[in-house]
Amino acid sequence: MKPRYLPIAAGVLAVAVAIIAKTQPVTSDQEKAVDDRMHQLRGLPDDKWAVEVGQLADLIYRMPSGAEKQRLVGKLANLATEGDAGHHVLQTIADTLTDVITSLPVKQRAPLCNELAVLVRYEHVLSALDDERYFKALAELEDEDQRRLSPAFTLSDLQGRQWSLQDLRGKVVLVNFWATWCPPRRKEMPDMQALYERFAPRGLEILAISDEDSSKVEPFVAAQKYTYPILLDPGRTVNQIFRVEGIPKSFLYGRDGKLVAEAIDRRTSRQFLEMLRLAGLG
Repeated sequence: MKPRYLPIAAGVLAVAVAIIAKTQPVTSDQEKAVDDRMHQLRGLPDDKWAVEVGQLADLIYRMPSGAEKQRLVGKLANLATEGDAGHHVLQTIADTLTDVITSLPVKQRAPLCNELAVLVRYEHVLSALDDERYFKALAELEDEDQRRLSPAFTLSDLQGRQWSLQDLRGKVVLVNFWATWCPPRRKEMPDMQALYERFAPRGLEILAISDEDSSKVEPFVAAQKYTYPILLDPGRTVNQIFRVEGIPKSFLYGRDGKLVAEAIDRRTSRQFLEMLRLAGLG
């Protein structure tokens, strides 16, 4: 004999399922199509990547306000710095972020404020957003940059030689944080090798820092035949000095040891050349 409360429980469960179904976000065909296109970005060559990012930025900018637009612009803002999307495209993304943030309840704004602050500070786009969370994010980024102005560290390379930034005064030094598993970094490294071969005779030094174990780093470097110094930071001491959470990240120091330029993500050869020109190379 069935318990008499079973039909009641089943009825309550049915109502609960119906309510959840109504409140669950539904992925539209357009949202799925945009998601699919963003998922394929990393497999595109640089020229097609730039065109696709530009088209996605315009598409999302024209979408009506809502959770779909909010999620997609946040995702694109994170991906659009993995190459040379162009200032206009990044400005479109910043404008979209600004509009979306303004339409959100105050308690939901912080994550997108952080994304916008990164674009404004490091990609030099503009935003007129008036929000304390945005200003707080900008202040935190400025504080992190203060730590990077003249960091002191010493690390060993794969051959056991020690390197320190302070001992390289008189050279232009590119400090790059990377990992073997990082797709954008894999695309960046050949360009860095070409720049090293071209500019090392003119005073460029590259210090590529990985927090991975040497057993992973050594075979990867040997297979790719990279010749610039690869330094190991297994305890993440230097990563913490630079406040590095995501990779790749690059910091360029002039011959006087002062920070000249920085990149929060993968750079193309052209973008690296722009950085080097700021330090008197190019």
